Amino acid sequence: MYTTLVLAMSVDGKIANTRRDPDKFASRQDFWRLEKLVACSDAVLIGSGTLRAHGTTMRVLAEESIADRRSRGWADQPYQIVCSGSGEIPKDLKFFQQPVPRWLLTTESGVGSWPEGDEFQRILVSPGPGIDWRWAWQRLLAEGIERLCVLGGAEIATALWQLDAIDELYLTICPLLIGGLDAPTLCDGLGLDSFHWLKLLSCDTVGGEVFLHYRRGLDPKVTN
Repeated sequence: MYTTLVLAMSVDGKIANTRRDPDKFASRQDFWRLEKLVACSDAVLIGSGTLRAHGTTMRVLAEESIADRRSRGWADQPYQIVCSGSGEIPKDLKFFQQPVPRWLLTTESGVGSWPEGDEFQRILVSPGPGIDWRWAWQRLLAEGIERLCVLGGAEIATALWQLDAIDELYLTICPLLIGGLDAPTLCDGLGLDSFHWLKLLSCDTVGGEVFLHYRRGLDPKVTN
């Protein structure tokens, strides 16, 4: 499964403030680039914390992108997979009114309040007390997901880096400072056990934003 991580961060490396406020500090240009990446995906993965903060998820809006998906024999919208180990997702979020196919990735303890039906058309239950990401990856492959777009949050990103499951990173650096020891970064939680090297493919500047595109790379000490 080819996996793309897409994030926007401040100059000091924060992807949100300490309160996880839903302020969208990236520009319309960033939104357009994000939609393009979503349109090329079979599924989108988003954490429940990110979903609670914003209330909605990114779906394909551009008519030309929808037409392109149809020409490929794809559905108009990719699957929207929400990850929540606890299953604690407010049912009044606008997300549940968006015209998208919704899946839930949760645990045996988190699935109780979510019978398959109107809210989530597919529910994947990870064994054990937490999300087993190796199991989840194999399950998504079995479900036919070939191209996955990950939109956050930081702990999911860290888990996927640990699994060595990220193939590409699209990173937007926005011209602001956020600060705060507890503000989430690109890789949150316990951090990474080792360095994960990246290869820069492109660097574009539009207005005050810098758009970086990386691919998973090799340790330069090994390749030189």
